[in-house]
Amino acid sequence: MVPNRNKSLSVNQNVNKTENYEEAYRRSLEDPEGFWAEVGAVVDWYKPWDKVLDNSAQPLTDWFVGGEINACYNAVDRHIKAGKGKKVALIHDSPVTESVTKITYDDLYEKVSLLAGALVNLGVVKGDRILIYMPLIPEAIISMLAVVRIGAVHSVVFGGFAARELCARINHATPKVIIAANCGIEPNKIVRYKDILNTALDRVTEKPKHCIIYQRPNMEPSPLTPGIDILWSDALSTAKHHPCVPVEANHPLYILYTSGTTDKPKGIVRPTGGHIATLCWTMSCIYGMTEDDVWWTASDMGWVVGHSYICYGPLCAGITSVMYEGKPDRTPDPGQYFRVIQDHKVNGLFTAPTALRVIRREDPVLEFGSKYNTKSLRTLFVAGEHCDHETLAWAGKVLNVPVLNHWWQTETGHSITATCLGFGHNLKPPMFSAGMPFPGYDVRILKEDGSPCQLLELGRIVVKLPLPPGVMSCLYKAPERFLNTYFNNFIGYYDTMDAGYTDEKGYIYVTARDDDVINVAGHRLSTSALEDVILSHPDVGDAAVFGVPETTKGEIPLCLYIKNKNCSKKEEDINNEIVQNVRDLIGPIASFHLCAPVQGLPRTRSGKTARKSLSNLASGKKVIISGTIEDPSVYLDIKQVLQKLGYAKNAPDPEIEK
Repeated sequence: MVPNRNKSLSVNQNVNKTENYEEAYRRSLEDPEGFWAEVGAVVDWYKPWDKVLDNSAQPLTDWFVGGEINACYNAVDRHIKAGKGKKVALIHDSPVTESVTKITYDDLYEKVSLLAGALVNLGVVKGDRILIYMPLIPEAIISMLAVVRIGAVHSVVFGGFAARELCARINHATPKVIIAANCGIEPNKIVRYKDILNTALDRVTEKPKHCIIYQRPNMEPSPLTPGIDILWSDALSTAKHHPCVPVEANHPLYILYTSGTTDKPKGIVRPTGGHIATLCWTMSCIYGMTEDDVWWTASDMGWVVGHSYICYGPLCAGITSVMYEGKPDRTPDPGQYFRVIQDHKVNGLFTAPTALRVIRREDPVLEFGSKYNTKSLRTLFVAGEHCDHETLAWAGKVLNVPVLNHWWQTETGHSITATCLGFGHNLKPPMFSAGMPFPGYDVRILKEDGSPCQLLELGRIVVKLPLPPGVMSCLYKAPERFLNTYFNNFIGYYDTMDAGYTDEKGYIYVTARDDDVINVAGHRLSTSALEDVILSHPDVGDAAVFGVPETTKGEIPLCLYIKNKNCSKKEEDINNEIVQNVRDLIGPIASFHLCAPVQGLPRTRSGKTARKSLSNLASGKKVIISGTIEDPSVYLDIKQVLQKLGYAKNAPDPEIEK
């Protein structure tokens, strides 16, 4: 049974597995054709599919074969046709520009269809690639929808990526047109996107035919390059509204490059039909949203979370989606998340745990947050990295809502495991769990030799094939790499490359990327398990654990942490208490004795800790700082701290990629 996405949902269930969940999960695996046909029906199709599932070339799986659909029609046009054109589709809240903009579905249609016409005027046809390089502004969403409206394929590059990374993605995707903004706005600086784009274009092997440049209001405009650059306003002024172009269900919706793939770009290719149908369904099934709700995903475009749950998920479901162009703490203070919830009456919030840790560290007693009324919020969802229990409990207490962890990947596009409001799951899942397997994911925990792990035994998390609709269909221009990376280690399974375990109730626990499991004298230890203990210390606001070389044990853990604001305790006392806590709760097996405070930790814009770079720095290796890192300056302080601990002695200073 597929829950009705418009049904009023209760959030007071106190069960583990429910009858609805059990039946849906069973059917998704045993009767995938029947089950996913019901999910497919939540969106509108130009032509029904001929076949729900074609698994004849496993691990390549096609869903809704022969069906014709358009993602933009489902995100915009069908809501207008249903008489909901005056409803607000997007709320752009930008403290960095001190502005709030509300865009209705009618407004979206007007701008998206004109930009689609402008692209057609420039020669763009079905299947062409269009690269989008913009900050978190409505024009980024408008660009995405305009591209897919005409059957082209967008590749959004996170705004602010350095020229080197941008160049690599342009070379790989070979876009016919690039759509870019002239600048992005950070708390203390203006990032001149157009200058970065110019540098990248000087290096590319195959230039786009045109660049459409959006000049942000009230900002210094960027000079245009004659013969290639076209002003956004000029492009729209000469265009006509363009209708949606139907595409086959497995036609690519977008290419999204995973972070850290400059040398060998890894572009996830997303199929259209199964993805938007599944996303639309998850808005109610996982997140408990109805068409009358306001949804906020605190992320950026260029990351999968932004694609799935700022743009396609909420808009296809006809929900109001909030875009917040700001930081958790510096634009201008750590009360902004609370303000956004109050001002826009947000009902559901999805964010990375890092944002919550920052707010907790900077405003532990809610000096700023308590000014705002957050009673509209029903549920807080976290994903993107492991969420420690202390942060989760704090957030639940200050917001007075359930805080639900769930787990998914860029490759999957939506949750592999979750606590689903639409299935009436228990809203107090076991500590540290990432929820139950989501329908379509036959999750297993395997040892290195492919044999199954016992309950509570740490192993590699894999998913038995076939994968459900909406996950990646391939890697762009790299079919062999696609097969070798994800399907060759465990034949018949998708390799998530994450480590974890399952309990007797069926809950999944994701401990870390398998690369982040430290091997101490033959004992496999999860970095997240150690971080959970460290973050329980009342004076620790954030922490990162990673492996460093040790002559007898091979590798031992080292912890860098950030002290909470206004902490007055001596560093030596905090260190001793952290070490003792780990010894008490993990045991001497961890061989843990190295820890020190730092000013900041290297986090990506999506909230992940760059542990590998820390480990490399400690080992004396050269570190190139990715453009995904929020604050590159933290590395110099970290290097000095590591040297005091006896590491990174001959390491060169980390360099920002150019």
